[in-house]
Amino acid sequence: MSTPFYVSPQQAMADRAEYARKGIARGRSVVVLQYADGIMFVAENPSRSLHKVSEIYDRIAFAAVGKYNEFENLRIGGVRYADLRGYTYHREDVTARGLANVYAQTLGTIFSSAGEKPYEVELIVAEVGAERAEDQIYRLPHDGSIVDEHGSVAVGGNSDQIGSYLDQRQRDDMTLGEALRLAVEALGRDTGNGERTLTADQLEVAVLDRTRGQQRKFKRLLGTHLARLLEQPPATSAPAAKTPASDDASDASDDASGSSGPGAEA
Repeated sequence: MSTPFYVSPQQAMADRAEYARKGIARGRSVVVLQYADGIMFVAENPSRSLHKVSEIYDRIAFAAVGKYNEFENLRIGGVRYADLRGYTYHREDVTARGLANVYAQTLGTIFSSAGEKPYEVELIVAEVGAERAEDQIYRLPHDGSIVDEHGSVAVGGNSDQIGSYLDQRQRDDMTLGEALRLAVEALGRDTGNGERTLTADQLEVAVLDRTRGQQRKFKRLLGTHLARLLEQPPATSAPAAKTPASDDASDASDDASGSSGPGAEA
């Protein structure tokens, strides 16, 4: 009878982690960032039916990268958890932190189990609050750990480079259009072949909008609305003030010297 090969527990866990990370890195990236009125989700996803970003509950949304069938099962489980908890207790008892803990337990159990492969997914769970200070963003890697994020976060693909780009440019007071264009610029850098320009047809965009009058704060940005937000607004410059001339001689000297007229830009 042959003796089975021995692999130390540390090496086995390292191999499982490397396997999961490689699978996640093959997927297209997702960016989540805060702006003045809420939290924005932007994913490079040309599919109109296989969503990477979805609503979980009133103020809670979910984003994921990796294997679609795996994170879709997790999404469905999260919706069931939220509905049951909201029905049993109160809608306000459904929180992003509670949902993140449920996902962490599931991912951690699967990752440490020797009987099945680890999930090749990385999740983001976000909740928008009445004020910006109450917003919550949690990132859950493949091993079930929970990372509390602030400002912006990127997962999948070349997430380190995208995240660094966002950290340097993200601001708390950004408008919806500014946040969207920044996220698209960051996603366009997820390549080793230079910067790309992504169009509305290649994007999946949604927001948790705290200013929305409905109880449900999740909203997708689609079609012409999305295309209009992606357009860079024209730069505006105030016309130079005209200095009244004292006499005809000063007007002639101004014309001869080639000075700017009243319609020139500052």
